[in-house]
Amino acid sequence: MEQILINLIAGAVGGNAVGKSSPTFDLGTLGNTIAGLVGGGVLGQIITLMWPAIAASLQGGNFDIGSIVAQAIGGGAGGAILTAIVGAIKNRA
Repeated sequence: MEQILINLIAGAVGGNAVGKSSPTFDLGTLGNTIAGLVGGGVLGQIITLMWPAIAASLQGGNFDIGSIVAQAIGGGAGGAILTAIVGAIKNRA
């Protein structure tokens, strides 16, 4: 459960950061947050599946700083990427 929360929070932060840094990608605060939450949750879970060391430490309940940082980076990147994609599509139409 903790890993999902880390992904969602980092995704929301990443989505809002990208949205506010470029008017091209901005969906408004709520839109940036929602896109960030979805992107962070999805990419964070994919990173957990693809990086066995993180998955093992999370399943064993042994959170270390490396796994937390990896989850935060994955979630933030996912949120930023999805917000940028959705913002670019919305503003192009």
